[in-house]
Amino acid sequence: MKVTDYLSKQNVAYELVPHTETHDAQRLAATIHVPGREVAKTVLLKKSGGNAYVVAVLPANKAVDIEQASRVAGDCVLEMASEAEIAQQCPDCELGALPPFGSQYRMKTIVDENLSKDEEIVFEGNTHHEAIRMKFDEFCNIEQPTIGRFTVDW
Repeated sequence: MKVTDYLSKQNVAYELVPHTETHDAQRLAATIHVPGREVAKTVLLKKSGGNAYVVAVLPANKAVDIEQASRVAGDCVLEMASEAEIAQQCPDCELGALPPFGSQYRMKTIVDENLSKDEEIVFEGNTHHEAIRMKFDEFCNIEQPTIGRFTVDW
């Protein structure tokens, strides 16, 4: 799934923000001059003992608390997925890139409530050199994520 095509099909307003290549959300924030709390990083979590995954979306300046994420995702046991698992689950993305639309990969999406404090979010699409800016409410309308608190400060 190409994120821009998906958003266009959903009739959602967004801005494509080309930038120099970055490989983490904090660098993306610095590169495009946006506070880290407004940049949504996406982390793939694996349900323990199976092949099911959860897409966790959180501010770039936060880290995942696995126990809290497990509760938000439905009281399951989660662990971090590997780069190889990300590549396998999202073959249409550059290695390490993961869009925040788990539904498009048949995965549950959870969003940390800290992201809801800003009107807009910025996130990486399918590549490490294009970001997408859109309204948080519109993201929620098309993705229907579970929202809860599952982050800690770095």
